[in-house]
Amino acid sequence: MARKAAIIGGGVIGGGWAARFLLNGWDVAVFDPDPQAERKIGEVLANARAALPALSDVPMPAEGRLSFAGTVTEAVEGASYIQESVSERLDLKHRVFAQIQQVAPGVLIGSSTSGFKPSQLQENAPDPGMIFVAHPFNPVYLLPLAEVVPSPANPPEAIEKAKEILREIGMFPLHVRKEIDAHIADRFLEAVWREALWLVKDGIATTEEIDEAIRMGFGLRWGQMGLFETYRVAGGEAGMKHFMAQFGPCLQWPWTKLTDVPEFNDELVDLIAGQSDAQSGAYTIRELERIRDGNLIGFLRALKDRNWGAGRVLRDHDERRRTAFREAEATGAPLVMAQMQVLPGWIDYNGHMTESRYLFAASETSDAFLRLIGSDMDYVASGFSYYTAESHIMHLGEARLGDRLTGTLQVLAADEKRLHIFIRILKGDAPVATIEQMLLHVDMKAGRSVPAAAQVLDRLMPIARAHQALPRPEAAGRFTGQRKG
Repeated sequence: MARKAAIIGGGVIGGGWAARFLLNGWDVAVFDPDPQAERKIGEVLANARAALPALSDVPMPAEGRLSFAGTVTEAVEGASYIQESVSERLDLKHRVFAQIQQVAPGVLIGSSTSGFKPSQLQENAPDPGMIFVAHPFNPVYLLPLAEVVPSPANPPEAIEKAKEILREIGMFPLHVRKEIDAHIADRFLEAVWREALWLVKDGIATTEEIDEAIRMGFGLRWGQMGLFETYRVAGGEAGMKHFMAQFGPCLQWPWTKLTDVPEFNDELVDLIAGQSDAQSGAYTIRELERIRDGNLIGFLRALKDRNWGAGRVLRDHDERRRTAFREAEATGAPLVMAQMQVLPGWIDYNGHMTESRYLFAASETSDAFLRLIGSDMDYVASGFSYYTAESHIMHLGEARLGDRLTGTLQVLAADEKRLHIFIRILKGDAPVATIEQMLLHVDMKAGRSVPAAAQVLDRLMPIARAHQALPRPEAAGRFTGQRKG
């Protein structure tokens, strides 16, 4: 039975939390008095369904059940975890915590607050030790960081349990050891934000020019190395000590206005808002979200391929779910290995998915299976891999722009050196293509077929045995012009 998460507050952040839990198999109950909450969360969830599976190399779990509660009490009843994401008003948060703990004593309550310290949140609470900060970043369903901030009132075991729950849904819980206003990341962002406001106010740069400076330069470095590691590299072979000696004196130069804040008046607001409208007003918010999500997927995918930064978190999350997935392999059903969507670059002049993309979809499916059995990039780096010796594709239907596709895989036969598979590319329940493939296990240095490693066979052969009980696909082994029967 799926565990239940309660989301109190269904705005941008609350909706992101709901999507993150739902797509990782949790049931979710949302409370938000906004009459538009169901529509807004539905739109966030639609974006998440299109984006989050693209980061996974393991089949996503069955999506949890989403419900909208009429009261806080109804939302939190039976919950194993509660995430509060209401407006940044301390009195409101206190009232919400009091209502929650009347009916859900002993249940962990994470707050999405970006500014309040946990000791402030815990004031006058019936059970302060269950309340802590779990501050995420938008979009919550894609970005893994959650700043976990306890106070001395939180039992260490409660915080460890909270961190483990966050890991289970693919988050990276950054344990902030000492509570501080605005935690870690937002304090840093606030400093950058203040400086940016001055650059705009003083007419030195526009909002667009500042954004270009970030995304064309240091933002790319920060995204995979952070601040200090970036500066360590900047120090060259002599490292961080050399960098500090070279650039440390710059801290005394009058470069920054961080100790001075521009007057936050209507004139400044209109200036910033006008430039931002000129920069991005051609897109709706949902369009900007989808552009953002697509860019993040590509960036995170690159990091995942290299097992670096946030990509390492994605790999760890896959491995957790891969372990759970292996336990279900003996059911014998064809394995759901890939979820895809037909993108603009996938279609031809007829508006249909182009021929090469059917093979790409098959490759995504078979690659996910190979990773499942341990023939992943690390295995390839050791000098061994499965090579495709033969492919037979049958086109059975059309896929068009925006269609969601599922890749399933059935093992027809396997031994130490050979792997015979049958892939179905489905649109809904209907196949648009089937691809039958024979793969050979190869020693790449020797250039010849050899038995797969024991750890690979230990994962492959139980699946092969389970799939022997499945009906053989009618199209397996067929060729053009062959008569049925």
